[in-house]
Amino acid sequence: MSTFAINRRQLLQTGGIGGLAVALSAMSSGAAHAAPQRQTAGGPQITDLGPAVVQFSLMSSLLVGDTVYIGSRNLNPVRIIGFHLPTRTITSRTDLGSGYSIQALAADSTGRYLYAGVLREGVDGKPNLYRWDLSTPNAPAVGVGETGDRDIRALAVAPDGKVYVAGGGLTTNAPSLWEYDPATNVMTSWGVPDPGATIAQAVAATASHVYFGTGSTLGGGNGSSPARLFAFDRTTKTSTNILPAEVATGVSVTSLSVLNGQLGVGVKGPGKSVLINLADHSKYTIIAKTGVMFRQLGNDVFFVKEPGVWSYNMLSKKITQILTEDVGAMWGLDVYGNKALTVSSYDVIEVDPVAKTAVKHDLTQAGAPGGPQLCMGLAAGAGNVYVGGTGTIARHQLATGQVSYLRATGEAKDAVIVGGILYTGQYNSRGIYAYDPSTGQLPYQVAALPAGQNRPLDVCWDAVNGLVIAGAQNDTGGGGCFAAYNPVTTQVITKVNPIDALQMVRAVATKDGVAYLGGDNIYATGPRSTVVAWDPVANQELWRLDPGQPQGIAAMAIHGKYLYGMSRKAAGLFVIDLDTRQVVHRGDLSSVCTDFGALQVSRGIVYGVSDTTVFRIDPITFAVSVVAADINGGWYSGPHITADEDGFLYTLRGPNLVRIDDQQAMQTMRR
Repeated sequence: MSTFAINRRQLLQTGGIGGLAVALSAMSSGAAHAAPQRQTAGGPQITDLGPAVVQFSLMSSLLVGDTVYIGSRNLNPVRIIGFHLPTRTITSRTDLGSGYSIQALAADSTGRYLYAGVLREGVDGKPNLYRWDLSTPNAPAVGVGETGDRDIRALAVAPDGKVYVAGGGLTTNAPSLWEYDPATNVMTSWGVPDPGATIAQAVAATASHVYFGTGSTLGGGNGSSPARLFAFDRTTKTSTNILPAEVATGVSVTSLSVLNGQLGVGVKGPGKSVLINLADHSKYTIIAKTGVMFRQLGNDVFFVKEPGVWSYNMLSKKITQILTEDVGAMWGLDVYGNKALTVSSYDVIEVDPVAKTAVKHDLTQAGAPGGPQLCMGLAAGAGNVYVGGTGTIARHQLATGQVSYLRATGEAKDAVIVGGILYTGQYNSRGIYAYDPSTGQLPYQVAALPAGQNRPLDVCWDAVNGLVIAGAQNDTGGGGCFAAYNPVTTQVITKVNPIDALQMVRAVATKDGVAYLGGDNIYATGPRSTVVAWDPVANQELWRLDPGQPQGIAAMAIHGKYLYGMSRKAAGLFVIDLDTRQVVHRGDLSSVCTDFGALQVSRGIVYGVSDTTVFRIDPITFAVSVVAADINGGWYSGPHITADEDGFLYTLRGPNLVRIDDQQAMQTMRR
């Protein structure tokens, strides 16, 4: 049997055109076919339920002529498609040889060459900058260079054809400005203008200058730098920070666009945007709204501020919302004729700025080539298994094998089912969502988290108090938060930084009306794995202890009087006696887990899953044994495992959802 290794750290192609056709057929028919695997007598029975999530998802777009080019997200191989506006069909496609998503697209002034930059797991020696010759779209894009940074998040092409690159990555040093010269095929670093930045999300170029925006949207806090905008003189390669004081408190410059004599500047944090005069950087205009992806049509400057598209009139100074519908995350904005053209997670949308009407073109119906995706949150119960994807949640109905897709903006990072209702922790900054299959209504927000608490990480159910418990991370400022949502009263209780200012709430578990919060600290200083007992009603700490793990906590679960926890990276197991509040066991999980993992109680046993393995922990001896050694789940942001009312386990093997019936658990329970 083939072994898959499709996680966000190791991406392998899943069958080429033939495999893609099979996956798309499964998606369109809505059926998942169970395929039991052979197991030894008394061992676990693993049933393949088919691809967990199949769709086309995207992360960038750019209009060139009459065609919108769209870069994929969370698909393997990563791909660019061309959506032809006059015919409203997909007319071209090229696949890239590395990375897992395309966030950056830029074209040269002639419209012949389209450049694409990819997000990747590490500096791996493969190209992360590609060029596609649009005059011969049947010829594939070619890799033309690799930056020394992990990711490419923005691209700009100067009038002379030189390409400028912004990016960075949590695993590398502060981001550098990079230049690719197509005449010499050489990639050059212009240096790191801000050693305290953790990311560069924006770049723009003119004949005389390169504009480079930095900040700390990812991995922020703990002394990282705020937003800065550097103007590099293209002749001397020297730079000056030109970000106006009115927005200097922002956390990152998120967007740069060259307009007619002005530079459109988006900044995360201060609630304002800026138009800077390109001839004199000391002159600027403040727009009293945060925006990204600025485009100009006459005296109007269009920009995106989700959930809408807005227009700023440079004469009247008036801001008007021209797209009022929430169409999900938007990944591109252009001007097409007399209309604004935006691309959401699902559609190409033509917006009439005068009538304020929109025409949507569904990408799936147009033939966008999807495929099995890496997955996020997972929950099972009431006859369903829900799997979080990018901008969607797949609902697998176990009785019929039917698979349906629920549009849900962002990503369901974790989930729990209570009384047949699904509750998710929804990234980015979407809080807690709910979905009741009996109503037919799409998932919707029921509780917001405090400002900055954008990344929910773990969700569980407190049956004693009737609360959905969630833990979250603040990407920008560090730390995290605790949240408790009451579905009956619809009230939410929150506490920012319940552990400390640096530890996010990576894991949550509950017993007897007490919530337990597990910390994770991505920085080199301060406590890294604190466990805090929390009263979710009084919203206050009861007690805390440090289990002595050298890295942060990846997951926790409670069985009996014991709280089980696993740490990250060093892959340690710890067990806390909740009666005595003492650590009673420490063990080594390095043989089954190297970083992220998840824990789940089923049939009286605590199970764990890593990127590679499903394992069990004996409830008496705490010994660890392997359930499935070749699981190699296709996870985007850490593995998950869940169980239904019958004790069946669900996780991923490669890109497929699998059900595990562990017979040994029954034997253990009879001991």
